[in-house]
Amino acid sequence: MRDAAGVRRSLLAWYRRNRRSMPWRETSDPYRIWVSEVMLQQTQVATATPYYERFVARFPDVEALARADRGGVLALWSGLGYYQRARHLHEAAGIVVREHGGRVPSDPRAFAALPGVGRYTLGAVLSMGFGLPWPVLDGNVARVLARLMAQPLAVKRPVDARQLWALAEGLLPRARGGPGGSGGPGEWNQALMELGALVCTPRAPRCEICPLRTHCRARALGVQDSLPPVVARRSPMRVRRAVACVRHRGRLLVVKREGAHLNGLWEPPGVELERGEDAGAALAERLKPLGVRARLVDSGARDRHTITHHDITVEVWEGKLREPAPRAGARHRWVAAAGRSIGLTALGARLARRAKAGSKPAKARARETLSRRASPRA
Repeated sequence: MRDAAGVRRSLLAWYRRNRRSMPWRETSDPYRIWVSEVMLQQTQVATATPYYERFVARFPDVEALARADRGGVLALWSGLGYYQRARHLHEAAGIVVREHGGRVPSDPRAFAALPGVGRYTLGAVLSMGFGLPWPVLDGNVARVLARLMAQPLAVKRPVDARQLWALAEGLLPRARGGPGGSGGPGEWNQALMELGALVCTPRAPRCEICPLRTHCRARALGVQDSLPPVVARRSPMRVRRAVACVRHRGRLLVVKREGAHLNGLWEPPGVELERGEDAGAALAERLKPLGVRARLVDSGARDRHTITHHDITVEVWEGKLREPAPRAGARHRWVAAAGRSIGLTALGARLARRAKAGSKPAKARARETLSRRASPRA
């Protein structure tokens, strides 16, 4: 770009006047910046903020996180989604304590070697936490750059992503920043992301107030609304599941999930169903190893959510115990609606809250729907 210095001056001046107040912007602690950046992956600021505040209150430094039990970390993350982020962060904290003396490494190779640290997280933490000249590229930044250069570049296409990373690096200030990234690469990276979030939005960009409007080639050509190009999404796989809501004294029976995405989290015992399969019979078989015999009735409620390209419809069945409730074991427990002692899946948390409504007439409960199109979190 011909006037990269002018672009930086204009955007940084705008950012200093318009930046939103966020708790992770008030610190220069690389650990807390790291936590925030992990939480903000695939998660909106408003959703992540209360989770961040609870997390750093419970685990104020990397040593505290490393000492924590995995289940306690997942419990605090419960509802935020993409739980692999929490597992990686917890594992990485242990490595930082064992191999780096409890200090987040500023060496790029050392930090990049930690579980869950990709190119974006590397750039974010090194620039904002240490003031080092490393670029970032997320959806907001990619959109700003594609429009600024009037190039049909989509970050989800690998070839385009390489060009966008090169553009981001070319605009990056080289002088090391001060605390919290001020006046250097960290502040610049935050300014780019903020512009994309507040002004250079996916639809109806607010070009009339954009600090880069005189530099933007897409605006000059009148093509800002068509950039970046939309990449077709993969059609989700449809999945049918059923869960058994068995309650005892106001508590809900939950089991520990296994699998790539929800491993270690808890929700009511469930089964994945084939087309035409009898959900009641399948659930009865699922309950047998737990020592649970219950009369199962389809409540009529359905929960819909999406997890990593899977469109899941869950049939919610109510279970009335036929025999005394079995004691909690290593892989099954009874939980209260307000409990946060274990990490519940989003579905598990919703169904636990419904345990309080157990006194409602059966017909009223059957009319309830849990239908919800959740964001793709796992």
